[in-house]
Amino acid sequence: MSTRKLGMLFALTILTCWLAVPSFADSQARIVRLSQVDGDVQIDRNTGQGYEKAFLNLPITQGTKVRTGSDARAEIEFEDGSTLRITPATAVEFSELALRDSGARASSLNLQTGTAYLNFKGDKSAQEFSLGFGRERLALTKAAHLRVELKDSGATLAMFKGDVEVEGPSGKVEVEKKHSATFDLTGANPYTLANNLEPDPYDDWDKQQEKYHEQYSASSLNSFSPYAYGSSDLNYYGSFYNMPGYGMMWQPYLVGTGWDPFMNGAWMWYPGAGYTWVSSYPWGWTPYRYGSWTYLPSYGWFWQPGSSWAGWNTGPRITNPPRQFSFPRPPAMPGQTLVVNRTTLSSPAGVVQNRIQFRGDSAGLGIPRGSVRNLGKVSRQVESSSASGGTVQSPPGGSAARLPASSRMSSPRGGPAPRSAPAAGGASPRMSAPSSHSSAPSSQGSPHK
Repeated sequence: MSTRKLGMLFALTILTCWLAVPSFADSQARIVRLSQVDGDVQIDRNTGQGYEKAFLNLPITQGTKVRTGSDARAEIEFEDGSTLRITPATAVEFSELALRDSGARASSLNLQTGTAYLNFKGDKSAQEFSLGFGRERLALTKAAHLRVELKDSGATLAMFKGDVEVEGPSGKVEVEKKHSATFDLTGANPYTLANNLEPDPYDDWDKQQEKYHEQYSASSLNSFSPYAYGSSDLNYYGSFYNMPGYGMMWQPYLVGTGWDPFMNGAWMWYPGAGYTWVSSYPWGWTPYRYGSWTYLPSYGWFWQPGSSWAGWNTGPRITNPPRQFSFPRPPAMPGQTLVVNRTTLSSPAGVVQNRIQFRGDSAGLGIPRGSVRNLGKVSRQVESSSASGGTVQSPPGGSAARLPASSRMSSPRGGPAPRSAPAAGGASPRMSAPSSHSSAPSSQGSPHK
């Protein structure tokens, strides 16, 4: 077959996938966050390509399926901070993630196999949230924390907090706090209720993750973003600083010379939306979907919150980049994935704590969430131990505190750029349609389907 015919066939395939999937750029579409990936986690993004390797911070859209391997776990964060955690050998489908005409968020999930923990915040915003398992389905209208285990012949619902009403072929059943219900999927016995909870090996993991979110998101909820998801990671992995002339700006810990916010990540293709940048950094959700990045000479890269959420932009706004800064370009052809890894980790300086080596240019990459009690202190230790020129200058005011919950920011100022180079004047390269970019530099790796 000729090269021209192959190109036409490829274009036709992409067009078919595009038409088969709802337009995610539509105002009624929503994205939620794949906020934790441990082990072999796979995702079917409803693009017609089946399951593929899952990346941290991948946007999850309506029709997406996520499954875990025999020794893997994952967490999904919703806009209000609600979380779904899935244990090994578990599969879940996000059958509906939509926005009603009334403005209410509609979320419908189906547990296909395995065990899942759901912590529903039940905030005051209008929303519809339901979870199906086997032949049963529960609808949530107020805060609840629960565990569902689905096997071939039965399902067990355990309520840690709150109460729910489960509806199935045998009617409705109410399950209260610290009670459980077991459903017979063979139809022999509808269900049985128990006034106790059987422990599960992954209960401690669920509690640990929930404690992390409570500790690091409480003081900043909705203070720098219209949505709650991602706030705990911003508080843990970095801090806000009041930069003269710019106002409140956020910077990750452990950022040395040469670091920029686009050193690690991937370009992912979504039919109806095009390419979107997916950051590999553990805090890399909100700063790439909202606001902008700016480079300040001597201080390096900072993220500044904006005034509107733009989740499907190909990349955040960028202002004042140094002359040598090179933004990673998406592939020229649609339908591919391009992994970008420009991390040099060239700084020899660092400290070792809790068996983790902290380097001055990792920006938190490779550091498990909550694994170090005071990451900001460690960052300052690394800076002190670095050789001259190994790190950038500390922002004014020394260590920064969390942004108070009452504080609200607007007036976006701009985006990324490396730290050690002098700033270059001129217009900021705001990201636009993928077709306007050339193919990625060879140093970033090669795209694959």
